[in-house]
Amino acid sequence: MSDQSRQKATVFVGGLSNEVTPQTLHEAFIPFGEIVDVSLPKPELPSNHDPHRGFGYVEFSLAEDAREAIDNMDQAELYGRVIKCNQAKPQKDASEGLGSRTAVWEQEGYAAKYNMAEEDGAAADVDGDKPMDPMQGLEGLDVAGPRMQST
Repeated sequence: MSDQSRQKATVFVGGLSNEVTPQTLHEAFIPFGEIVDVSLPKPELPSNHDPHRGFGYVEFSLAEDAREAIDNMDQAELYGRVIKCNQAKPQKDASEGLGSRTAVWEQEGYAAKYNMAEEDGAAADVDGDKPMDPMQGLEGLDVAGPRMQST
């Protein structure tokens, strides 16, 4: 099974109670089709003693079964909590987007996405088309408090 078809057959289940186990999640979703895998990601911090992070994934053998499970289980109640079911999204690369260890503006797609190329900035400096300084005219405002008036 390819990664894309596998992703379409996987259901994200959010809002889970700490009482939920892989077995209970399996039992809740088995009426919708053959389940290939159930996973409940563990907390990242070792000091956190919760059994999982409050969400899980249920992978079905068929994408149609996953869609049926989403249609029937979204907003259902499980262990006293309303759960949210969606089609699973691909996992982001750890070096992309918010939460990565690289600054957003240093990432590869940032310049293309926001129409900012290094050549554009250099061209503006050469042509003398420097953007107006937003701090211009605020030189005397570095002292707080009322001003003394001369008489």
